[in-house]
Amino acid sequence: MTVIDANRMHEIETRYPEYFHRSFRQRFGGLMILIATLLYSLYAVWFFDLPKLFAEAHWERVGIYLSQWVSYDVRPEFRIEDDGSIDIRYPRFSPLGDSPHPDWLVNNPDGSITVSVSGTSRSVTVSKNETIVTAHGVSVPVEVSSGAPKVVGPVPGWMTVYDDNVLADLGFAGNVSISVDRVKIRKRFIGWANFIFDTQSSFFDKPVGEVVSLIVSGPRIKPDQSNLSLAFDDIWNNSEWQHGDVWTKLFQTIVMAFLGTLLGSLTAFPLAFLAARNITPNRLLNQVLKRFFDFLRSVDMLIWALFLTRAFGPGPLAGSGAIFLTETGTLGKLYSEGLENIDNKPREGIKSTGAQTVLVHRYGIMPQIVPVFVSQTLYQWESNVRGATIIGAVGAGGIGLKLWEAMRTNANWENVAYMVILILIVVFIFDTASNALRHRLMGTKAH
Repeated sequence: MTVIDANRMHEIETRYPEYFHRSFRQRFGGLMILIATLLYSLYAVWFFDLPKLFAEAHWERVGIYLSQWVSYDVRPEFRIEDDGSIDIRYPRFSPLGDSPHPDWLVNNPDGSITVSVSGTSRSVTVSKNETIVTAHGVSVPVEVSSGAPKVVGPVPGWMTVYDDNVLADLGFAGNVSISVDRVKIRKRFIGWANFIFDTQSSFFDKPVGEVVSLIVSGPRIKPDQSNLSLAFDDIWNNSEWQHGDVWTKLFQTIVMAFLGTLLGSLTAFPLAFLAARNITPNRLLNQVLKRFFDFLRSVDMLIWALFLTRAFGPGPLAGSGAIFLTETGTLGKLYSEGLENIDNKPREGIKSTGAQTVLVHRYGIMPQIVPVFVSQTLYQWESNVRGATIIGAVGAGGIGLKLWEAMRTNANWENVAYMVILILIVVFIFDTASNALRHRLMGTKAH
């Protein structure tokens, strides 16, 4: 064990004062940051009134929207006529078509009708005088012969009685609304109804094997058109899912992002040489161009889109223009900063040979900046594919406008899911391709 005397200790303290005489910031900096973060979090909770927001939020809508993303429902209505007969009606544009005969609806010999909402565990039997709802292991009769529906026996927790109707919640499978003269049933199915062929198609409701057989070797459904061409037309012009319009709008979004980024990069490239201090030694011109870049990128792409839709009307031209203006500012700043950080030795060496300015730029600057510029431009293009979706919602064209229209109805959430998934796939593809190209240009290995 080594003993250090006072003189030795004093010598060590003098040599390494940063360890023995730490400043207040060094000693308590971490604690102060922690306290400041905690105080700011408490302020944010108070400022946004988060407890009230969470208490009043409609959390049940999350489950409803998610269930509608992955499923669809059929809503038959059973009207009890005065003579005791039961008339079955379906809403207009029902997923089952104009003349549905589902196998989950059974006409019983006594005149009643049984609907299997979810197998045999959840079902509804409708007759003239009563409706029997079977769910959660019990069967609950509801009399409908008097002035108001009346539950026979104890009312279970999943059933609610109102003045003029009884509502039975059957969970994800659906629900039942019972009144004196009619019974409305919502039966939910997993999947997207009529995603391939709509109810107007000649191939609607046919088994997969029969459709394939018709397309490959079956007799022509329409004498003047092959079955393959007819099937493609029916898919492309699907009235419910509008595949043709959705894919066209998606392609518009991609073109908007590409055109806006391309024009922005072509405009920013020469301006960046004029804005770089080490390339163009004119301080006034440097500052004017840099402030111009700041102005273009400080106005958000969404705001530019609003201005341009006012000027040119809704459509992809306004979207491309908004991306062009934003990218001119963003890429101009990135390019000019990249030029200011180049190694001047190759440039000076070529200049010393008496080469012209164009050749100095070509061989002294371009080899250094091209990989970086292309990498930055590819990243911006990938980002603008997402941005073009957002500005489309304000009328700039593309799939964003289509997505907003589907969300605004608050009913076509499966169509919203379809478009969101398409956007995610496109963004993933562009992200992967962009990363691969950037790593290839920069000479690094992608992970």
